[in-house]
Amino acid sequence: MPKIPRILLRIVANKYLLAFVIFFVWMTFLDDHNFIALFQDQQKLHKLKADKAYYEHKIESDRRKLKELQTDSQNLEKFAREQYLMKKKNEDIFIIEEK
Repeated sequence: MPKIPRILLRIVANKYLLAFVIFFVWMTFLDDHNFIALFQDQQKLHKLKADKAYYEHKIESDRRKLKELQTDSQNLEKFAREQYLMKKKNEDIFIIEEK
C-alpha cells in the first residue's frame, strides 16, 4: 500500500510539470502575446520614448531660436547671413569649411 501514494504523487507531479511545459511553450512561441513579442514591444517602446525625448528637446530649442529671431533684428540678420548666405550690396561672402 505505501507504493500507491508514491506512484500517485509522481503522476500528479508529472501532470503539473507537463502542464507547465505546455504553458511555457505556448506562451513563448504560439500565443499572439508571447514572451518574444512582449520583449520586442518593450524594446520598441524604449526606442520610441528616446525619440520622443529627442524631438521634445529639438522642439524646445527651435522655439527658443524662433523667439530670439522674432524679438531681435540683429539675430535675424545674423541668421539670414549664415543660413541663406544673404549679403548687403557691395559685400563679398567667403565660405570657409573646416575638414
